[in-house]
Amino acid sequence: MTLRTTITAALSSFALLAIPMGASAQDYPSKPVTLVVPYGPGGAADLAARTLSTEAPDYLGENILVVNKTGAGGVVGSTQVAKSRPDGYTLLMARVGSQATVPAINRTIPYKWDDFTFLGLIEKNPFVLGVSADSPYQNFDELKAAIESGERLSYASAGVGTLLHMAMLIMLDDLGVDSEALIHVPFKGGGKATAAVVGGHADLIFHNLSGLSGAIESDQIRPLLTTTPERFSAIPDTPTAQELGHPNLENVVGWTGVWGPKDLPEDVVAKWVEVLGAISADESWVETTEKLGSVPTILSPDETKTFVEGQVQTFSDTAEKLGMLIQ
Repeated sequence: MTLRTTITAALSSFALLAIPMGASAQDYPSKPVTLVVPYGPGGAADLAARTLSTEAPDYLGENILVVNKTGAGGVVGSTQVAKSRPDGYTLLMARVGSQATVPAINRTIPYKWDDFTFLGLIEKNPFVLGVSADSPYQNFDELKAAIESGERLSYASAGVGTLLHMAMLIMLDDLGVDSEALIHVPFKGGGKATAAVVGGHADLIFHNLSGLSGAIESDQIRPLLTTTPERFSAIPDTPTAQELGHPNLENVVGWTGVWGPKDLPEDVVAKWVEVLGAISADESWVETTEKLGSVPTILSPDETKTFVEGQVQTFSDTAEKLGMLIQ
């Protein structure tokens, strides 16, 4: 018996014990499951979905069909899942932008952040504050001093209201300076925002490590801070927000999860708890996820909901304070 088979069998037994009498997890799934990605091919959400769809069928017992449904910053695909039949055959590759940032700021979209069944978080994407390699600021304290002294620096983002934008606003608020202390230079996408800093068109950026890793490895971007609780192995010399006295910045983190429409049956939830538990011990999935610059992080449905609620509250408070709410 292989290690994978042993893990699967043990987790299956545990999950079945947790299912009330009358439920039948063995009946689900009986056909392939569609996993909707609310963003385009090649992005972080898409890569996470493709990785999951490669490894999870061994534990799920059926194939996972990845479908990209783009539009309105993830709202189109998310709405499709929120309004789909709650049978477990249409699920969402949930992301921080479409499931936390947008609902926190825009109250006019067709769903609220909790209009889903939370099946589990699967990974976190640490954020890194970076400057160009030729920047005069060698560390976070030097940059902080410059901002607090009124130095007019600029930062690049992937657009107004994106997590890259909100991340910088949250940092400025945590530093106790005005939200306009820095000049915001929005771009269409994180890649162009990163290129702007590398090319000297903006002074700094607060972005996913996965989005900055190439520029960091090629010594084009100097990382000053990471939002992980502990130092990240890929950038071991970069201090954490906690170390630098700004633990609130740990709320600035990307993530990916598996959501379903509201009121999924208990046997469906139990099956996905089982599958994600097995995935957490799958060496291939863990290795691939880490190579993509993410931290494998499997949370239970309740833990996931609590985590997301905290992020939504942080984004909502910041947006309200800055008059950014859309109602």
